[in-house]
Amino acid sequence: MFGIHDLTLFIISGLLLNIMPGPDSLLIMTRSATQGWRAGSAATLGIGAGTMVHVLAAALGLSALLSTSAAAFTVVKWIGAAYIVYMGIGMLRARLRGEETSAQAPAVQPLAWRKIFLQGFLTNVLNPKVALFFLAFVPQFIAADSSNKPLAFILLGAIFNFNGMLYCHGLALFTAFASTRLNIKPRVSLWLNRTMGGLFLALGVRLALSEQH
Repeated sequence: MFGIHDLTLFIISGLLLNIMPGPDSLLIMTRSATQGWRAGSAATLGIGAGTMVHVLAAALGLSALLSTSAAAFTVVKWIGAAYIVYMGIGMLRARLRGEETSAQAPAVQPLAWRKIFLQGFLTNVLNPKVALFFLAFVPQFIAADSSNKPLAFILLGAIFNFNGMLYCHGLALFTAFASTRLNIKPRVSLWLNRTMGGLFLALGVRLALSEQH
C-alpha cells in the first residue's frame, strides 16, 4: 500500500528503537515513580503528540530544513537543550510537600497533568535529532516509485508512534507498579527525582554539544 514494504521489519525495528533509553523514557519513569502511572501516561501522551509533529513535518518536507541548514539545526538544538536543562534544574530543586513546615511531609510536590503533558511534548518536539531520525529511518521502507510518498510517510510514522505509545504506557505502568511494590519513601522519591534532574542536565548538555549529521 502506497509503496510501503517490509512492514514487519519496520515494526520490529521501531519497537527496538523505542526501548533504547533517552529523555522520553527518563521523563516517563520519573513521573510514574513519583506521581503514579497516570502522570507517566500524561507524559507519554505529550511525547506522542510531539512525535506526530515530527512525522507531519517530515512528510511535508519541513524537517529537511534541519538536515540542510546548519543555522536552523543550531537554533532548534539550543532551544531544546535549554528546555531539557530547565527541566533538570526544576527536578533538582524539587521539595517535599510542606517541607518547610513539617518534618513528616507526605510526598514530593506533585505536578499538574497538563504540565506533565507539556513537558513530554516539548522534550520531544524540541529535539532536532528526532526529526533527523525520521528523515533517515522511515524512507527506507517506502519504495522509490511510490505513488504518494507523503501519505506513506505519515502512515508509517503513525504506526511507529502507536507502537511507541504502547511501550511507553507499559513503561509507565511497570514503573508505577514497581514503585508501589517497593514502597518507596517520600524522601527516597525526592532524591530519585533529583537524580533524574541531574541526568536531564547531562542530556541537555549532550544535546547542546551534538553535531548536525
